[in-house]
Amino acid sequence: MEAAELRCTAAVEQPLPGGLAPRRRLMRNATVLLGRNELRQPVLRVAGGSGSAAAVLSFVLSGDAVRLFTRFAGEGRAAVRVGPDGAQVLLSDCPPDALRRFLRLLRLKVAAGPRDAPRRPRLLERPPPSFSVISPVQEAGTAPGGGECRGEGRPGERPCPAPQRTHPVPQVPRAERRPPARLSAEQEAVLGAVRSGKSIFFTGSAGTGKSFLLKRILGSLPPNITYATASTGVAACHIGGTTLHAFAGIGSGKAPLEQCVQLAERPGVRQHWLACQHLIIDEISMVDGKFFDKLEAVARAVRKRDEPFGGIQLIICGDFLQLPPVCKANEETKFCFQAKSWRKCIHINMELTEVRRQTDKNFVSILGAIRLGRCTEEVTRQLMQTAAHKSERDGILATRLCTHKDDVEITNERRLQQFSCRYEQKGLPKVRFLCGVTQPIKMEKWVIKGPSGVHLSRQQLPLKLAWAISIHKSQGMSLDCVEISLSRVFESGQAYVALSRARSLAGLRVLDFDPKAVRADPAVLHFYRHLRRHQLAAKVKENPTLAKPALCQEMWAPRCFFFFLSKINTCGGRRDGTVERACSRAALGGKIPL
Repeated sequence: MEAAELRCTAAVEQPLPGGLAPRRRLMRNATVLLGRNELRQPVLRVAGGSGSAAAVLSFVLSGDAVRLFTRFAGEGRAAVRVGPDGAQVLLSDCPPDALRRFLRLLRLKVAAGPRDAPRRPRLLERPPPSFSVISPVQEAGTAPGGGECRGEGRPGERPCPAPQRTHPVPQVPRAERRPPARLSAEQEAVLGAVRSGKSIFFTGSAGTGKSFLLKRILGSLPPNITYATASTGVAACHIGGTTLHAFAGIGSGKAPLEQCVQLAERPGVRQHWLACQHLIIDEISMVDGKFFDKLEAVARAVRKRDEPFGGIQLIICGDFLQLPPVCKANEETKFCFQAKSWRKCIHINMELTEVRRQTDKNFVSILGAIRLGRCTEEVTRQLMQTAAHKSERDGILATRLCTHKDDVEITNERRLQQFSCRYEQKGLPKVRFLCGVTQPIKMEKWVIKGPSGVHLSRQQLPLKLAWAISIHKSQGMSLDCVEISLSRVFESGQAYVALSRARSLAGLRVLDFDPKAVRADPAVLHFYRHLRRHQLAAKVKENPTLAKPALCQEMWAPRCFFFFLSKINTCGGRRDGTVERACSRAALGGKIPL
C-alpha cells in the first residue's frame, strides 16, 4: 500500500484552448494516490491544500496517453503526462526511493490496464464515486530504479548496450545475480526512528551496513530539506553529499562564536541552514567535539530557535572505534560524544551488530577483537600468515593501504614508472574487472551552486593513481584484494580500519603486522559499554522477558552485572524482585561469571 501513496509537492497543469498559457495549480504537502474507479480503470488522484484552497483532482489514466518523465527521479522530481491534450502532473520534493516505487507501480498498472479508456483524461473537482487504492505488486516489480533501461524496453526504444567482454576468463565463475538487499531488523528499527522525526546516532562495526542504511535513509527523506554530509570528502562522495565543513560554512570552526555566526549568515550559507530540516553526518568519529559544539551554537543563532541544533533533526552515523578526529600533536583528542551538546542533541543511540561485508565467521571474530584493541596470540598468528597470500589475481593488483601520504606517493610513483601500456588518442579509458568484464570510464560532471544561484560545473575523467591509498582515504570502502602496511600506525583504530576493508581473510595480505599497532581509545570503549547498557535496558523495558541470564552473559562484562540487576528492577516495571532473584540464582549456578 505504501508504494501507491506519495507525499510531495504537486503542480497540476491543464492546457487551455486558444493557445493560452496552461492553468497551473500548485499543491504543497500534497498526497498523490494511485487507485481504481468503479470501472476498474487506473486513476491518479492528487489531494492538497487547506481550507478554501483544498482540492482533490482525479485523472483517469489511459495506457496509450500516459507518459512518464523520470530523468530526475533520483533528485525527487518527475512528471506524469495524463492525456493527449498535454495535461500533466509535476511532482517535486519527493523522497527518491518512494518516488521510484510509485512510478514503477504506476507504469506496471497502466500497462496492464484496459486500452479502451476515454481519449481525454477526466479531470474532476471531486473524487470519483468509487475510488480504491491500487494493490501493490511484488518486490521484483517495484525495485528502486524507475525509469532506467531494462532488457524489455518500450517499443521504439533502443536497449542499453551491454558491457563488452574482451578477455574470456573461464576459470572465474560468473557472479550470481543477487536480489535487492533487504534491511535487517536492526536497520529497519533505525529507519523507523528516523521517520519518527527524532535525532539519532547509529553505530556499528565495519561491515554492518551503515553506509548502505544511510543511502536508504536518504531515499526516504525529501531531498529539498535533507542535507547529506560527512567528515571527509571521500566519505561524502560515497553518499552523494558534501563535507560537513562545506555545509556549515564556518571554516575550521576555531574562530570565536560571533565570527562563526557572521560567516554562516552569508547569503549562500544561510539559505542552507534555514532550509535544512534533516542533517545527515557520516563518519562522525573524525568530527572534533569542539567543532560539534560550535555547529550546535551556530545553528541556534542562524535559525533563531532555542531547540538543540536549531530544531534540525540529526541523523549521525559512524564508529568511534575507527579513526579519531585529526588534531595537532599538542592538542587533546575530543570525540563528538564528549561534546557538551551531544546528549541534548541526540535522542536515540543504536548499535548495529550484524556484519554483512564479511561472511567468514573466523574473520569476523578477528576483526571484532581488533576493534576492541585486543590482539591474542591466535589473532597475531593468523594475521601474520596472510603475508604469504598472493596479492595479484589474473593480472589485477591488490590495493595497498598505507598509514602516511608519503608512502602512498612513493608507491604510486614507482608503479607508474613500471607501468607500460598501449596508448590511443581516441576513445575512453577502460577498466577490466576480475570477472572479465571491461567497462569504459566516462566523463563525469560536477555541478556547484553558487551564492547567487549561479551554477558552476566542471567536467573531466575521474581518474587518480590508486595502486596505493591512505588508510584515512579508505574508510568506508570494501575491497576484494588488499595489501596493508602497518609498520607506522600512529592512531587508535587505524589498524582496525585497514584490516576491515577486506571482504575476506583470503583477500588480505598484511606485510608487517605488529600486535602493538592494535589499540583502542579507553574513552571510546567506556562510551560503548555505556551505550550497550542503556540499549539493553531499553529493550528490557519494552519486553521484560528479555532479561535472561544468557543475554547477560553474552553482552555484559562481570562488573556490569549488578548494575544490570538494578536497571531490570526499575525498567522492567516489576518491583517485587522476581527478575533480580532469578538472575542471582543463575549467577550462583555458574551460568554467569561474576
